[in-house]
Amino acid sequence: MNKWRTKKLKNLAAAILSINSQAVLENFLRDLCTIEELEEISSRWEVVLLLSKGESYRVIAQKTKVSTTTVTRIAQWLNAGEGGYKAVLDSLLSEKK
Repeated sequence: MNKWRTKKLKNLAAAILSINSQAVLENFLRDLCTIEELEEISSRWEVVLLLSKGESYRVIAQKTKVSTTTVTRIAQWLNAGEGGYKAVLDSLLSEKK
């Protein structure tokens, strides 16, 4: 088991997986996170979406108001991370078909 795959993380993942409504998930995330944390997480996901469309790092940084360093780090995880970003992107793309 990886050091970051703790029992607490697994409990959180199980809680998220139990949610079957976008409205309930949004409410859960709001209860769980501060507004700033939600903004940060949402911005990171927006970076992933823009990277998947081939936008340049500089344009992404301007659009999302995150640093180019953050865009670079997210791109590294998208291309060589645990595969989570790609799996969710693939899932969203297959839903649109």
